[in-house]
Amino acid sequence: MSRPKSFVLALMVIGALIISACAAGEPVVVPSTSISESPSVEPAAAGQPEKVVLGLGYIPSVQFAPFYVAQAKGFFAEQGLDVEFQHGFETDFLKLVAAGEIPFAVGSGDQVILARAQDLPLAYVAAWYRKFPVVVFALHSAGLTEPAALEGHRVGIPGLYGASLVAWKALVYASGLDESSVTLDSIGFSQAAAVSEGRVDAAIDYIVNGPVQLKSAGEAVDVIAVSDYIDLPSNGLIASDQLIKDRPDLVQKMTNAMLAGISYTLENPDEAFAISIAAIPEAGGENEATNRAIFDASLDLWQTTPEELGLSDPAAWEQAATFMAAMGLVDRKIPADALFTNQFVEAARTP
Repeated sequence: MSRPKSFVLALMVIGALIISACAAGEPVVVPSTSISESPSVEPAAAGQPEKVVLGLGYIPSVQFAPFYVAQAKGFFAEQGLDVEFQHGFETDFLKLVAAGEIPFAVGSGDQVILARAQDLPLAYVAAWYRKFPVVVFALHSAGLTEPAALEGHRVGIPGLYGASLVAWKALVYASGLDESSVTLDSIGFSQAAAVSEGRVDAAIDYIVNGPVQLKSAGEAVDVIAVSDYIDLPSNGLIASDQLIKDRPDLVQKMTNAMLAGISYTLENPDEAFAISIAAIPEAGGENEATNRAIFDASLDLWQTTPEELGLSDPAAWEQAATFMAAMGLVDRKIPADALFTNQFVEAARTP
């Protein structure tokens, strides 16, 4: 189905910030100037907060609301931390964490498995997302509501790499979808426009990206969520093995503050959104409605119980490690106990 150029242009404008924020899992080379060269951890003078760096996604976004909340509500300060947010690509941040050049980054479980397969010494120390955020989406009129329905159709993918490829392989692995009967088209980050124009029948994207764009434009959309078929560890806090060994106190403080930020955001979503807009004013004004839709879709990915907040599920890590080895995404199965630890989350619960 074709669309007027003005409609497609509107989708591109609506999606520009979202694409930038969500593409962090894709292996794109970032110029060194995109990440500041300030020290990752600065020793604190007596009575002064300790300065630390936290690597987030490519650009500021309402999707990072729990961290803006932790800063605005004083949760970092309560832990004696002065946190600097840096923005760049996830793969670059994980290399910097492993090398000890920055102490912390937010990253997804699949990227931790890929990093460990490349012998990068890092681990996932606290869970944030409870659902893997990548989906296959299509216009409702296409009737593509389950994996088997994709057979014989064209599915758009940014490229054969990163989170999109992991998500596709996971869906194939978990659902029994006949991958050979589907045509994968590399379309770059134009998923919403490609689906709207009928260049592909469906596309792989983050649920807060393409589906939000089309819904904001008044389209009815169906999604096939990868998380409905396989439980994969998604975004969480990552630190190096060396930092965990040498500075468990620092890892504990960051974990405590992050969990407080997530909990407050889930309990006070309107205030958390307002804090996010204050942190990134460009997300407000004429962009506020779209960013609220992104925020609300993100909230659904973070929902959990107080008892499960921050905890990693060992079975999910085992399943993810098995799937990635079976589908050839890594050259060997990585032991699940080398990928994550719950020690800091469990300690955060101790009175």
